[in-house]
Amino acid sequence: MQNLQRTSRKKLMMNIALIFLRQRRDGSQSTTYEHGFRVGFKGNYAGTKEEKYFINNHLSFRVMFHRDTETDAARIVGFEVTPNSINHEYKEWDEKNPQVTTCNKDTKNLVPGSTVPQEVDLGKEVVFTYDVTFKESDIKWASRWDTYLLMNDDQIHWFSIINSLMIVLFLSGMVAMIMMRTLYKDISNYNQLETQDEAQEETGWKLVHGDVFRAPSNYGLLCVYVGTGVQIFAMTLVTMIFALLGFLSPSNRGGLMTAMVLLWVFMGIFAGYSSARLYKMFKGTEWKRNTLKTAFMFPGVLFVIFFVLNALIWGEQSSGAVPFGTMIALVCLWFGISVPLVFVGSYLGFKKPAIEDPVKTNKIPRQIPEQAWYMKPLFSILIGGILPFGAVFIELFFILTSIWLNQFYYIFGFLFIVFIILIITCAEITIVLCYFQLCSEDYYWWWRSYLTAGSSAFYLFLYSIFYFFTKLEITKLVSGILYFGYMVIVSYAFFVLTGTIGFYACFWFVRKIYSSVKID
Repeated sequence: MQNLQRTSRKKLMMNIALIFLRQRRDGSQSTTYEHGFRVGFKGNYAGTKEEKYFINNHLSFRVMFHRDTETDAARIVGFEVTPNSINHEYKEWDEKNPQVTTCNKDTKNLVPGSTVPQEVDLGKEVVFTYDVTFKESDIKWASRWDTYLLMNDDQIHWFSIINSLMIVLFLSGMVAMIMMRTLYKDISNYNQLETQDEAQEETGWKLVHGDVFRAPSNYGLLCVYVGTGVQIFAMTLVTMIFALLGFLSPSNRGGLMTAMVLLWVFMGIFAGYSSARLYKMFKGTEWKRNTLKTAFMFPGVLFVIFFVLNALIWGEQSSGAVPFGTMIALVCLWFGISVPLVFVGSYLGFKKPAIEDPVKTNKIPRQIPEQAWYMKPLFSILIGGILPFGAVFIELFFILTSIWLNQFYYIFGFLFIVFIILIITCAEITIVLCYFQLCSEDYYWWWRSYLTAGSSAFYLFLYSIFYFFTKLEITKLVSGILYFGYMVIVSYAFFVLTGTIGFYACFWFVRKIYSSVKID
């Protein structure tokens, strides 16, 4: 099979997997793959010192298929392309029946010895050719995407995992030191003082035991964001598990997004339940308003941003715009399934007994002493988001590349490991900073625990700005607005997710330490 075409184009861009033979030290060759193939190369030819540009104008395709022994049916499981630069020769060009002397029309391949490369010359026409061969492969249909694991990126992913594990080990050591040495020593001393009836003044984190469980300001909004974070967490976890097991193909981008939307809709019951449980603990009375905010606040913000961005695409008359019928379907899923499930979860949450605090709260709030500069809320919150972002930013690069540079992301195993590391990192850094905050007699930990881990979304958005100016070549205003609009959505969802993880980690930690000491 062969196709001949004459063209004078300056660029030829294709997104195809390239087979690449690499020479080992022992002399053997190993096969690796790359995304796409090189349009050309720069070098010298025939012993000349002057370097020239050559174009790869012949592509050798190898289509691999797997034959089922039971049904005798065959499926294409992959293909490879090897680029070559050939200075094709022809006597007289005929559009209907081109005759090229450097190609054999019988064998439909290159003539042996025709290795003269095609030099790039703006005044000369270039003949582009290709040949196709078919080869039976042992690769099964379910494993056809494993080829991407053979590419050169896997080593970088392992570096990312090792880097993230170092952060986790560092934080785990600090948490272990706090829990096993400092905190255990504090609890022993406090309990010993109570038994000996020593009239010594309490110090440290025990001093604020009468205010640590005081309801924060805007606790209704905190309940809404925590419930939404649980919904995002459940959706993300189930999506990753499905992708890890091979149920979601990376080639079907729409299928992955559809699965995430459907999972988000059906996880609304967890959002309502967790929001209601927390709201009842704070002794809130307007549970219907709290449920409505949980059902409409986060998806409402996302829908408004998405609708504005889609309107811009409509204005550009682009085929990438979401049809109006699909928008109506999303609204129906939102109002018809998600909102009722949030109310069901909220009802179940309010039916449960309220969560009891391990210590009683004083009627008069205690005055918080002047804090050191490094314990100020803004500084502490910004510091807390660096390590969670540092644990995921390498993997974030490949995710952004798959979204904005039309590449496939198939390494869901690495992504799942990074997600677990992100959870541990957010929990540990928030616990460490929360302990230091309580030791400085500052009991406003509710919102700070959420914002400490959630501030990693701020660094994510800063990285998206850096990625825009260094990796992308977007010049149109509408395209730039689309990029930053979608990255605002991603950063907002990441803020809610990581903030909820940090909040629940601190919530468990604070209840654990104050239930371990004897307080009158």
